[in-house]
Amino acid sequence: MSDRLAGKVAVITGTTGGQGRAAALLFAQEGARVVGSGNVDSEAAEETVAMVRAAGGKMVSLHPADLSAEGGAERLVDLAINTYGRIDVLYNNAAHTEFSPFAEHTWATWRATIGGELDLTYRVTRAAWPHLLAAGGASVINVGSITAHRGTTLVPGAAHGAAKAGVLALTRQLALEGASSGVRVNSVTPGVIRTPATADLFEAPDGGAAASAGSPLGRVGESEEIAWAALFLASDEASFITGVDLPVDGGALAVARV
Repeated sequence: MSDRLAGKVAVITGTTGGQGRAAALLFAQEGARVVGSGNVDSEAAEETVAMVRAAGGKMVSLHPADLSAEGGAERLVDLAINTYGRIDVLYNNAAHTEFSPFAEHTWATWRATIGGELDLTYRVTRAAWPHLLAAGGASVINVGSITAHRGTTLVPGAAHGAAKAGVLALTRQLALEGASSGVRVNSVTPGVIRTPATADLFEAPDGGAAASAGSPLGRVGESEEIAWAALFLASDEASFITGVDLPVDGGALAVARV
């Protein structure tokens, strides 16, 4: 165990698997006391807690927890404050997205995705904001997407791109408003990452090849690679970094589209 987050309390949403589980394990390994959450799969949420504790880390979790519902985010924040007394890091990882071509979009599809990505990020951050301001030197990390920067033919996600563009705009504004209290607010933008949520993409014919083709590095990313980037932004090593979007995409955004 190292100490890059020693003494810090880190709230990480969506820790049932994938990027959230990877972050919970890594942050705890680096000395953080972790507060996680899971919306549907309570068994997976418990498994993450057990994995962290088996590795010598400290973690509690709120599950099932619908953070996009009224009062859900407040329950998570209350768990963190009642258990550890403070919040130093907020990693807004959890999201719910519905993909479909725009011609098949319904208002329900749009609202479900905006609610599950942009609104969820707002709700959790707003609930935690007073505690982050009080902590001094706190860090917020939001999860963006390369679709916030450009369209994609890999998955049909108009609502997803719009929601994540909103997350990036929210990140910049909160960076300005939190600066006087020492709160840093940044985002990490994953490219195509291999997680349970993207399993269908890789199971499709030539899906893996198509996903890899968008990266100059010639491969997709792994959950742990996003967690390492988030760890850097959460740590004091990034003490002079705020309002930044850090792409972790294998160079996908560097490719010129003509």
